[in-house]
Amino acid sequence: MRQGLGTQLRHLIDLLDGAVSASYEEAGIDYRPRYTPVMRALEGGQPHTVSQIAVAAGITQPAATQTVALMIKEGLLDAAPGERDARQKVIRLSARGQQLLPQLRLCWQATRAAADSLDGDLPYPLSEALAAAITALQNQPFGERIRSARTAITSNKEAS
Repeated sequence: MRQGLGTQLRHLIDLLDGAVSASYEEAGIDYRPRYTPVMRALEGGQPHTVSQIAVAAGITQPAATQTVALMIKEGLLDAAPGERDARQKVIRLSARGQQLLPQLRLCWQATRAAADSLDGDLPYPLSEALAAAITALQNQPFGERIRSARTAITSNKEAS
């Protein structure tokens, strides 16, 4: 039986994230791969709102909100009221987060090299295929594609 796209993607993520998590453990770092987009967004030292982090990291606002909350709890980030609007939180790396950056950058370099190696072993680079898939889904969302397919299937059954 052919696995569905979602099943294949979840399996791929499990394979990748498991290895990346293990690499952090091997480096002696207590850190989750899901933190990386947020760390990368903040590594320049400028504080950001959660909305700015979401945009910079290329993740959704809810994902950014949840990840930032976890990272604050683990002492990697600090939150303070915004200067112009105290209701808005401004997020920055904590001292602990800043101290981890050199080790994390080494891990990120190794992960990038491993990803390049994987791309080289494939008939076409996975990174390019994923970028193309994201662009295609931004142009025509998957839900729209499902509705179109359902309509076509229904029309074909009625015509038979």
